Amino acid sequence: MSQAPEALHSRFDVHDRKQFEIKLEYQPTGADETRYLVEAYLFLPSSLNIDAETYPRADFYADIHNYVRFKTPVMGLGELLSSEGSPLVKLEAWQRAGVAPESDVVYQAKLFSCVLRGALRRFATTVETRCDARTGEAGRVDLETVVRQAGDSVPVVLERFRAWLRATGEAKLQEKTRASLRLVDEYVSLLVEQFFRRAVADMDSLPRTGPWLPLRKGLMEAVLREESYRKEHRLRSVLSPTGDNEEYMQRLGFLKKFCMNVLFLSSRRRQRRQGWEEVLFAIAAGVAMAFATSVALWAQVRYTQVSLNFFLVAVVGYMMKDRIKEGLRRMFSRVAATHLYDRTTDLVDPVTARAIGTCEERVDYGAAVKVPQAVSSLRLQDDFLTVSQGELSEAVIRYQKRIVLDARLLPRSERGLTGVTDILRLHVGRFLRDMDEPEFALEYVDLEDFSVGHIRGAKRYPVDLVFRFTVMEDGVRHESAQLVRLVLDRNGIQRMQNFVRAPEAPGGAPATAPAQAPEPAGSVPIRPAALRQGA
Repeated sequence: MSQAPEALHSRFDVHDRKQFEIKLEYQPTGADETRYLVEAYLFLPSSLNIDAETYPRADFYADIHNYVRFKTPVMGLGELLSSEGSPLVKLEAWQRAGVAPESDVVYQAKLFSCVLRGALRRFATTVETRCDARTGEAGRVDLETVVRQAGDSVPVVLERFRAWLRATGEAKLQEKTRASLRLVDEYVSLLVEQFFRRAVADMDSLPRTGPWLPLRKGLMEAVLREESYRKEHRLRSVLSPTGDNEEYMQRLGFLKKFCMNVLFLSSRRRQRRQGWEEVLFAIAAGVAMAFATSVALWAQVRYTQVSLNFFLVAVVGYMMKDRIKEGLRRMFSRVAATHLYDRTTDLVDPVTARAIGTCEERVDYGAAVKVPQAVSSLRLQDDFLTVSQGELSEAVIRYQKRIVLDARLLPRSERGLTGVTDILRLHVGRFLRDMDEPEFALEYVDLEDFSVGHIRGAKRYPVDLVFRFTVMEDGVRHESAQLVRLVLDRNGIQRMQNFVRAPEAPGGAPATAPAQAPEPAGSVPIRPAALRQGA
């Protein structure tokens, strides 16, 4: 199995206690058409009582939240100030020429905030990585340079944008346009505060000597400047150390959606499967009617119409016709479920209003799911999983998603084609309803005085998810797979584990250490929501 190329990247995360998130980045490399197939196999303990009846397709789709958008254009802070493709440079050029439509001005202003958010997020992630205790002193070699460059460049970017914003006061703009620009300005201010504050928090592990303390003070001064700026403009998005900051969170969430909606693709749902099912059902009705008509014609030739025999044959023929129709409907429905997707959606560019691709989804349960050997082998991580496959019952759900992108219709930047980001969140609330209490009291005997006490026993349920990714581009097919385990209890997701594929032992079987717990490649605990705002 060859590995997926740069055309697809995946990242798994725990969004909150009840939602698991997978982020996929589709990056066509220049072909006219690129196809992506994402398959997710969910292996659920039978004790959770999950099957096609208790968890039908409609409920599964209701628990899936999907967000598809263009990848944010990648620009450094320096490029924002000088690159021809920079939204800020375009806004300044349009101001001098005075020929831009107001809708384009608002679009570029929003895009500016998205690009700045990406640059600040990369800065904060770099600081977090460099400050990680596992990187040691070697990882901090260029940290001082990174922080100084950000501290020097961000105020310049903000000043350039706000100078342009003040200059628009002389233009005849609609009030909605002015309100939109003010909201973008507020969001930009919050972004600087948010990511700089996050960087300062990550730098808390650094020594209080040398350059680190002045660097942290410089970042916090920028945070305080932005807070004062919003206070001067009477904006209520200011953190309160003693309040619940409800309005702050509400405004931050609204501004993020408002500014980033220029990247999100709109969806046009098409009932493709329903149309084919109607055709198949019509065929079933036609076959049944042909049978009933044939029986009636035969009876008419064999018996006189005014006779008991003709009456009985006609009634039996109608009964058979009704059963034939229903039987064919069920058979054709199974055929449609096997070969057709449940939902088909057109992905539409919000700017050009053209469909740049399609997205098809389907869900299968139980016996309809044929688990490939490559997927099963990924789960051979320990003796429990090796023996339980085929021995103990478990529910299997397969979710398939096929994305087709037309590279000719994708926007281009100075770095090439703009890719598409697909964020998929699965709500696990339905999996929790039949779980036992999350904690038990276990009897414990002290070895010294043989006194009997109680210790805590946690009751948790592992749910394995195997993702298989297939990319088809220029006639070449690439596949990769990844095993993720969610550890759940009645309160929600407790942690997530990523597993690497075990090396193969002689004979082709995966090499596993008997009676040992599998070693996760990474374990992601639940992080407080306040720490995830910059994610």
